Amino acid sequence: MPDETAAASVAAQEAMFSRLPAAARTGVTHDDGTEFARHAGLRDEPGMATYSADPHSSWRRGGNENRNGMIRRHPPKRTPIAPSMAREPQEIVDETDNRPMRVLGCRTPAEAFADELLESAENKDAALTNR
Repeated sequence: MPDETAAASVAAQEAMFSRLPAAARTGVTHDDGTEFARHAGLRDEPGMATYSADPHSSWRRGGNENRNGMIRRHPPKRTPIAPSMAREPQEIVDETDNRPMRVLGCRTPAEAFADELLESAENKDAALTNR
């Protein structure tokens, strides 16, 4: 993102989520940071429900906090990420998305997401066929 403003945050999320099928972008939960102040914009364009975690209630977003902990093992907190470092964040994303998780039945998050997309497409096809 070019900066940490609410407008830049919503624009980046709209660009990211708009590439997904509608069934994969049902909702998103934010924390209480000011960069999420314009979260209502996500309801308008991609049509997503937006939720906010209560301040100082990180246990309500356990999966997110777990994933953040995995990511923080790489660059130290507050390390600026420059455009020249583009490969490094992608490597971190690839590592975390391809790490099997017990909660997903030993599947990776990438596998679980692909399965959900496939199931969503099959349900949509079945609904169209049954009309």
